[in-house]
Amino acid sequence: MEHLFSPLKIKSLEFKNRIVVSPMCQYSAEDGFANDWHLVHLGSRAVGGAALVIAEATAVSPEGRISPGDLGIWKDEHLEFLRRITSFIAAQHAIPGIQLAHAGRKASKSAPWLGNMHLTPEEGGWEEIYAPSPIPVNDETPAPLELTLEQIKKVIEDFKNAAKRALQAGFKVIEIHAAHGYLLHEFLSPLTNHRPDNYGGSFENRTRFLLEVLAGIQEEWPADLPLFVRISATDWVEDAPESWTLDQSVELAKILKTKGVDLVDCSSGGNVPVQKIKPGPGYQTPFALEIKKQTGIFTGAVGLITTAHQSDHIIRTGQADMVVIAREFLRDPYFGLTAATHLRQEIEWPVQYERAKPRK
Repeated sequence: MEHLFSPLKIKSLEFKNRIVVSPMCQYSAEDGFANDWHLVHLGSRAVGGAALVIAEATAVSPEGRISPGDLGIWKDEHLEFLRRITSFIAAQHAIPGIQLAHAGRKASKSAPWLGNMHLTPEEGGWEEIYAPSPIPVNDETPAPLELTLEQIKKVIEDFKNAAKRALQAGFKVIEIHAAHGYLLHEFLSPLTNHRPDNYGGSFENRTRFLLEVLAGIQEEWPADLPLFVRISATDWVEDAPESWTLDQSVELAKILKTKGVDLVDCSSGGNVPVQKIKPGPGYQTPFALEIKKQTGIFTGAVGLITTAHQSDHIIRTGQADMVVIAREFLRDPYFGLTAATHLRQEIEWPVQYERAKPRK
């Protein structure tokens, strides 16, 4: 029976266990450049026993950042420090991954500890934000500009170039961010996509942009390295005539599997302020289970997964193939090591920490 510390082979890579460090924005970059904070943040989780460490949502263009503090990969100069991070992660026998993202209409905001407010150019933000349709996030944010067809082509090219740089930087897994109300999710959901052209309306049209981004990335990304896609499995707007739903996520996952995507990272929500989420321990895991059951694609479970036994139970019962852990890794950077102790699994520790390893 598979369990939390069973290895998992995806394409040419073998993950030493099923524990993934979820991409978590740190809002600590300047002009997109990684720094010592990112090295220590990501590196310590690799030391802590995770099989896969995914760098935060990394913008494919300056205007694609959520905040001025987001990581970026839109220019070659970003790569030098990223290589330092990926080299350190790999030296800990973990796999370095990166989440490529464009914030869409949720761009140009301050860091959470500064209020998470829209920033004007005078406040350090940028003049123009973009979305599939000119629908503001809420009454306190400006309406975004509707992407033209030429601008859509540019965004696809930005993702393609970002994938090329990610490979050059030493990343071994790419996750495409199509969740949480950012640009790709905005195209998927009828709540935020009112386009009358080939990128709006029908399910086929609303998924077109994501599939074209995927195809662009695959022009640069080796076929033997894994590709993940993070989605919001539902908008959590049940009373809307049309929204993004689990049924549509299942249909999308079926297509993604045929297109060479290896794993769907199953999150939810984040698109509209009227969402009605019912949080609780593992509350999003049923989405991973349903998508896995109906499509056969690998899935990652994320959301209020906080203990070793909970994580192990998800894998043992076949609800998902990997557990993607965020806030618990902020509380305990060494969650992988402590989880092995709780589950009585014998794993390698960093030799520098061996003297502290619990003995049977």
